[in-house]
Amino acid sequence: MVAPSHLLRGLLLICVAFFLCMGLAHFFSIKIPVLFVYWDTPFYAYQDKIIAFTLITYMALFFGASRHLVMVPYALIAIWGTVIGLSLVNTSAALAEVLGDGGTGIYWAIIAMFGGLAVVLTLLWSRDRQTT
Repeated sequence: MVAPSHLLRGLLLICVAFFLCMGLAHFFSIKIPVLFVYWDTPFYAYQDKIIAFTLITYMALFFGASRHLVMVPYALIAIWGTVIGLSLVNTSAALAEVLGDGGTGIYWAIIAMFGGLAVVLTLLWSRDRQTT
């Protein structure tokens, strides 16, 4: 199997490390902005544990993608799905109810970072695919 370029592989492995940090933060309920997208909203600890365990799948998927170029599109589906899903949450009545008069600007900034990551990963994958 063909491996991704060193640049794409490195970025995918950085994602694995980030998802590990995010999972640990959720598991131990350490509310750090960016590791928690919605760090300042009410939460239940069991929900954070569920999120922590689902991040294991992200780590496995992105690690596999870092080893085999053929797996990268699946990681891209995951990251783009996350960006779309978080955007839907930001525009939801449920979040508006929780926030009251608070805004979603900081959440949009975090989602934009994930979106930027998705764009860069997509462009690097597209370049790698054309050169193989």
